[in-house]
Amino acid sequence: MELPLYLLDIAIDNNSADNYLPIGIQLLFAAGFVAFMIGFSALVGPRRKTTDKLDNFASGIATHGDARQPMAIKYFLVAILFVLFDVEVIFFYPYAVNFKELGWEGFAAVLMFVAFFLVGFIYILKKGALKWED
Repeated sequence: MELPLYLLDIAIDNNSADNYLPIGIQLLFAAGFVAFMIGFSALVGPRRKTTDKLDNFASGIATHGDARQPMAIKYFLVAILFVLFDVEVIFFYPYAVNFKELGWEGFAAVLMFVAFFLVGFIYILKKGALKWED
């Protein structure tokens, strides 16, 4: 089914660079406003560097010890695994939006996608990556 020529002309006319001019002006205005406010506050604002201002803020709790203590790799491993399996959920959204159009082939692709992640999840469980106690 072909579109009539007048609809094609309307679509081409509506998608011109002139339509993006207000967006560009708004972006330039916003960037200029931010730059002006930062510069203005740097020029007009007070510059008193006291020991209280230069001290690290720790929510009112006195700091103790060194921040460079070694940490267990388990924390980082769990964080990376969380990100990996959390990002997996993002890929379900396009499928959920278009599941009728994708049909059985789309369903099979999503099942294969889930199967790959289940294999990975079973692998990390077998390796003991989520066990906290040694």
